This record gives sequence, C-alpha cells and structure tokens, in this order.
Amino acid sequence: MFPSVLIVDDEPSILKTLGDLLSDEGFRVITASNGYEALKIIDAESPDLVLLDIWMPGIDGIETLQQIKHDNPLVQVIIITGHGNIETAVKATKLGAFDLIEKPLSIDKVIVGINNALNFRRLEEENKYLRKKTIEKHSITGNSFQTVKLNQQIAKAAPSDTWILITGENGTGKELVAKTIHQLSDRAEYPMIDVSCGAIPEDLIEIELFGHEKGAFPGAATKKRGKFELADKGTLFLDEIGDMNLKTQAKILRVLQEKQLQRLGSDRVITVQARVLASTNKDLEAEIRKGNFREDLYYRLNVVPIHVPPLRERIDDIPLLIETFLAEFAQKSRNRKKSISPEALELLRTYSWPGNIRELKNLIERLAIMVENETIEKDDLPEAFKPLSPKKESETEPNPNRFFAIEKLKNAQETFVREFIRYKLKEHENDISQTAKSIGVQKSFLKERI
Repeated sequence: MFPSVLIVDDEPSILKTLGDLLSDEGFRVITASNGYEALKIIDAESPDLVLLDIWMPGIDGIETLQQIKHDNPLVQVIIITGHGNIETAVKATKLGAFDLIEKPLSIDKVIVGINNALNFRRLEEENKYLRKKTIEKHSITGNSFQTVKLNQQIAKAAPSDTWILITGENGTGKELVAKTIHQLSDRAEYPMIDVSCGAIPEDLIEIELFGHEKGAFPGAATKKRGKFELADKGTLFLDEIGDMNLKTQAKILRVLQEKQLQRLGSDRVITVQARVLASTNKDLEAEIRKGNFREDLYYRLNVVPIHVPPLRERIDDIPLLIETFLAEFAQKSRNRKKSISPEALELLRTYSWPGNIRELKNLIERLAIMVENETIEKDDLPEAFKPLSPKKESETEPNPNRFFAIEKLKNAQETFVREFIRYKLKEHENDISQTAKSIGVQKSFLKERI
C-alpha cells in the first residue's frame, strides 16, 4: 500500500505541481486549500504525512499544526513556507513538526524529508508495539479480585512521578510491578536501573550507587558512573531496600532530598532526576522500631504504597498462571504445550505456596520437562503437593494455621469454605447428595462450588 500525503496550500499551482511530482514518485496524494479543509480530510482519511503551508487564509499553518498534533499525534507534518525564519521553525518544531522546507521547493529535498518523516513514524509505531509487548510481558497475570485491584493501583500510580514503595513476600512479583510501573510512566523511553540491595556487599554498594573517579581508590583504573547517574530521567529500582545498611540509607536519603550527588573521589556535584521505586519483603515499620531502618527514609519512599499479595491469597489466578507458564515453556523449548488435568489443578489450588509465584513457575517448568505425556496428572506432582495418607486420620484435617496466615477476612472465609467442603466430601466418600444434606445446603450450591 502506497503512503498517503496530504498537501495543504492556498496556491493552486503548488497543489498541482507538487501533487503531480509526488504521484509520479508513488505516493497517494490528497490536497486541501486551507486549514479547515485539511482537518476534515485528516479526520476522514488519516493520511500518513502532511505537507503544510504556513501562510494561509483563515487558520494559518501553525494553528493547523497545533490542532493536527492534538487530535492525531502520530501523523507526521512537514512545514513548507516562503517566509521561513528561525522563530517560525522553532515554534513549529516545539509543536511537533518533523521538518521545515522553504519555498521555492526542491523536489529532492521534499522527497528526502517525506521519506525521513515516514521512517520516523514507522519507528514510533514499532516502539509503541514493543512497549505494549513489554508491558504485557511484565504485567501481573491473573483475574482474581486481588490481582485486578493491584493492576488498578499500578495504572493509577505509574503516570505520576511520585516515589513508590512495593511490599510483599519473596516470589510474589515485586520486580514485575516495578517494571510495569516504569513502562506505563512517561519515563519509559529512558532506562530502568535495578539495584539489588541485599546482593551487593556493604563496602561496594556506595560505589555502585554513586560511582567513582579514576584513581579514587587502589584499583580504580577508570571512571565509573553510578546507578543513580545511569537512571537519570529514568527509573531507579532499589530492590529489597530493607537489607541496606544504615550508613548507605543516610546517603541515599540525602540524594533523594537534594537530587544531587558526588562520585567517590570527586568534588563535582551532579544533578540527577531519577524516579525512585523501592521494594521490600520486610515490615519496615518493625525494622524502624528495631533501629535497622531510618524512619525519615521510610516516609520519603512510602509516598504511594503498593502491596503485592501472596499467591495463597489469589488462588483463583493459579489456573491462568499455569496456562501462561506452560505456553511460555512450550515456546521456549519448541515443543507442544502440555495441559494439566482438573485433579492435578485442584491439588495445586489447595497448596499453601510459601515460595509464591516463583515456586509455582519452577514447579510447572519442571513438570513440563519431566512429564512425558501431554497431560500432567495428579500422580506426576511431587509428594509435597499430594494429600497425606488416609491412614493418618488426624493429618487429613485442615491446618488452621493456614487460615491465620491469610491477611484479609474475605479471603480467609473463602479458603475455609473450600477446605470445609473438601473435607466433608471426603468424609461422605464424595457423595454429593449426602454431603449437601449433612452440611445443610442445596445440591445445586454444592455442585457449583465443586
């Protein structure tokens, strides 16, 4: 399909001459003699590019450009004018014009300008597509109430420039939340730099964060930029900040307050404009009381708190997560995607998942590799995921500690009802009628819950 070009000029001779030349070059040409007509055509036909004259009756080229970019930001606009000056060019560029070409027009310059603008548009569309795929890759998978609520929080917080503290157990996906926030923010075109606060030795973390000059210490053969500098205009993610020592916490607090730092061995002050996201699996308020974490840093970071629920509180997401992981591993190994039987799935739904999503992903990957059949059955699951032997009657009873580990009353009630029904079904040898009568509910209700 040939690219479409809209020529907007109040001189009929320009419309005809330029239109004929561009048609000969393979472009589909549309013409308009004023700004009003051009805006109507853009709404109706969405051309790939607009060649726009500055001086026209009615609304001039600058006003028309402003309206085009407001309504159709992806449409590339090249300004053409016989009265070009620096002020006009600067204003047009600020409003989103790709280029400015002066009259009398050189057809070679026009063709080069059009091709450059169309290539730029293709790159923009590719970047938009890749960004969308990145967001999908890093998004929190699931359709449970807890996951929907989490994704709503992320969507609200991401476009702002505020600092966010992400809390949750190990393996819940705190890093995915941080990456999604970055991709949905205005800083997505700039880097997101990760700092694993617990993995870097205490004597090296300041160098990692703030950098150093050449010769700042023995072995510093070259200059090194720190993580704060690398994240300038982008996002700095301080992963597991609760593991950071108090001395480094104090220095980070100063950088966050002043938005300035100095490399080790330098007197030069560097300004940084990085958005800071932090995560922790610890109760930082308890750590403050113990003297392990600075209270002022906590309040500086905890502008918007986002809690990532553990997998045991979002068990309705488990089927979708399993399908996602099976599809991912099948694509990676170039094998057919395996399925999981309802019986095996039910056993996985009843497990407490102390390792959260990371544990689930590792298990599914292991099963996808080791199970030879196309369907993963309950007998394929490791012993830890299977019910205990019926001979040990006391061990078949639900473990009350599981309910107390759940934070929300609603989720605890749901878990209890499920365990209660499962226990009573086993007690009545899976006789639905007898079980329903025993617990005082209708058969239809019991069938629905099953």
